[in-house]
Amino acid sequence: MGKQSRKLKEVLKAHNDYRKKHGVPPLKLCKKLTSGAQQYAATLASTKVLQHSPESSNGKCGENLAWASYDQPGKEVAERWYAEIKNYSFQNPGFSSGTGHFTAMVWKNTKKMGVGKATASDGSTFVVARYDPPGNVVNPGFYEENVLPPKK
Repeated sequence: MGKQSRKLKEVLKAHNDYRKKHGVPPLKLCKKLTSGAQQYAATLASTKVLQHSPESSNGKCGENLAWASYDQPGKEVAERWYAEIKNYSFQNPGFSSGTGHFTAMVWKNTKKMGVGKATASDGSTFVVARYDPPGNVVNPGFYEENVLPPKK
């Protein structure tokens, strides 16, 4: 197993540790999502612009992105996304731009994920996680069913 795939497993494991806290089933790593995420990470690294892919914009997959000026460990990326839980209101569930990474990670109905990472010429790194089926569906009622509060 290469260094890259170990890093990807690290991101998956972090997701599943957090998902367990919320009482939702673990995600499986998907080859197809991973190759798409890897390709897109490479695109981001070449353009150095952090923006969502057309695939995610048209609802084909969920997508989380991360940028750092250094080689970011997978676990740290997942921690940063998950930290948005502090801005999420379980009393008033729904989409907000400050909690999208968190809700994508713990979305109950999401079954599989893919992860890609690429390094830009300046040494900064881009991480792309893709989710299927996508979470963050903005239909009313979906958040109550899919974003469950962490167990005590």
